Amino acid sequence: MIASFKRGMAQLASRKIYIFMMVIVPIGCAFFFLNLMHEGLPLKVPVGIVDLDHSSLSRRITRSLNATELIDLSSAPESFNEAMGQVRSGEIYGFFYIPADFQEKALSGRTPTLAFYSNMSIFVPGTLSFKGFKTIAVSTSGAIVKTTLVSAGADETLAGEMLQPIVISDHPLGNPWLNYSYYLSQSFLAGVMGLLVMLLTVFSIWQEIKQGTSPEWLATAKGNMAVALAGKLLPQTIIFSAVGIFIQSLMFGYLHFPLNCNPLHMITAMVLLVTASQAWAALIAETVPNFRLALSIVSLTGILCFSIAGFSFPVDKMYGGVAIFSYIVPIRYYFLIYIDQALNGIPIYYSRMYYLALFCFLLLPVLGLKALKKQCLNPVYQR
Repeated sequence: MIASFKRGMAQLASRKIYIFMMVIVPIGCAFFFLNLMHEGLPLKVPVGIVDLDHSSLSRRITRSLNATELIDLSSAPESFNEAMGQVRSGEIYGFFYIPADFQEKALSGRTPTLAFYSNMSIFVPGTLSFKGFKTIAVSTSGAIVKTTLVSAGADETLAGEMLQPIVISDHPLGNPWLNYSYYLSQSFLAGVMGLLVMLLTVFSIWQEIKQGTSPEWLATAKGNMAVALAGKLLPQTIIFSAVGIFIQSLMFGYLHFPLNCNPLHMITAMVLLVTASQAWAALIAETVPNFRLALSIVSLTGILCFSIAGFSFPVDKMYGGVAIFSYIVPIRYYFLIYIDQALNGIPIYYSRMYYLALFCFLLLPVLGLKALKKQCLNPVYQR
């Protein structure tokens, strides 16, 4: 094992690509993404307002829109067609439309119409602009109705109660700040880590076969394929785990992400994620007799993890044939551990099956050790 470990370390030091993939890329992605999401939510989406009324009420609506943290009134088109042209060109992501005679109709009780348009082809800014527009439109509508009721003789307090008979008390659990970064950064960076681990695992194993040094690699472990594989991957495990823990320390320590559990719970989950991803990739390298095809499979698996692991869409709402794949990738269980432990802070007993699932991935390489040993003894590189 010691000889195999030293050989694995020597391989990592032999090419710059190893250090680049294990250290530079994950840390670079972490700094980029955490800086991108440092406010927790993309704010001040550029939008426009078409004010054809130019009244005191329309100017009040404009000021309210401009005070909303989600949107930025960066444009004031003079017509509907001009506003639509700016949306199509990408200058703004939506616009608020105030028709002519809006104040006159509102004060006379003739039910004017406020309209707003959001470009939903770009989902995040489109959704944020829609939310900002709808908030102002609903509050404006309520204010106009309240003014009409009061002018008709209704008590001001009673009018307010009629407009909002039930007051909602909202208490978001786990992430009361509604900070997108607490959710997206953890899932994205863990997914990137898993993808890099799988790619480097396949690459390092197949480099031995490609260069014809696999018999020497096997001889270093005295013919024991399990020892040879463990010795090669252990240095990568140590470096990847250290980088993963460093990224966790950035999020939980420096940026103060919620951590409602013992830090060891998440550190253990990171180490298990690294080793489980290595085991999954090792199985692919053992059973697929082609370097490029093996790399393509782990690449596809790593990229699909962002869709099928439940980060962006609930697994229980997926089609059954798709949802089943979410449970055969390691990143899914790391994500569930993060939700249970760091965000919700439930006892670790209730997350035991997720830890066990990650541990069970470590048994996968055993299934292909015989096939890998055969390839190592008779290295044939297929282009």
